[in-house]
Amino acid sequence: MLTTTSTSTAPALVPQEQVTAEITEAHAATPPGAAQPRIDFPPYRSSVLRHPTKDLRHADPEGIELVAPVFGHSDVDPVEADLTIQHGGDPIGERMVVTGRVLDGDGRPVRHQLVEIWQANAGGRYIHKRDQHPAAIDPNFTGVGRCLTDADGNYRFTTIKPGPYPWRNHHNAWRPAHIHFSLFGTEFTQRLVTQMYFPGDPLFALDPIYQSITEQSARDRLVATYDHDVTTHEWATGYRWDIVLTGTHATPLEATFDDQDGEDHR
Repeated sequence: MLTTTSTSTAPALVPQEQVTAEITEAHAATPPGAAQPRIDFPPYRSSVLRHPTKDLRHADPEGIELVAPVFGHSDVDPVEADLTIQHGGDPIGERMVVTGRVLDGDGRPVRHQLVEIWQANAGGRYIHKRDQHPAAIDPNFTGVGRCLTDADGNYRFTTIKPGPYPWRNHHNAWRPAHIHFSLFGTEFTQRLVTQMYFPGDPLFALDPIYQSITEQSARDRLVATYDHDVTTHEWATGYRWDIVLTGTHATPLEATFDDQDGEDHR
């Protein structure tokens, strides 16, 4: 009788020091002025395997509009912008307000646009079947919300500050706290997906996703500013983050290989 023994083992994860050295090397090899993430950034392991290798296939936008979902302004309830009241109790964590303006490349407000966010809870856990991070699920926090910009291009969310979380890019890899943003334009085929970070995060230098934007000034545009005028007495801290759609100060987009469901390939 034969018996079988599995000899397969997961490959050892490389240390942070190696990934940091790869980030430094990749930055040095990239010409200055690159404002968008590199889609084949070797320190971000899955980007090498998943990034597009062929030119984008152009599609007829009118044809897509015939089968794509649609929404109207009446479908977005203002309460959807408050992620802290979606359940029966208060979520755990630092309550905060995140607000800002959506602007075009000439500084003009982009009015009545759909802004959606999704994020981890205060313990760094997403409500997602593939998220196995051993942190508690907060029953009072789902982590998704949406709103429409007003006539001056303003958006505003009340939420909980997300926690950092581990992922499996390399040994002891942790993502900086962040919120995913999605903006729709005037048609369903127009969409911008990006991430907002918080000032002073010690994980910035270690994170290959954040560092896949090789230009420091472009990375800085993804970091919100603490705003004491937005902070509410005995209620919530406040952060301000403007999103610029085009031009030399455009907000960097999330790389196209990245999941848009909040997982970040753990």
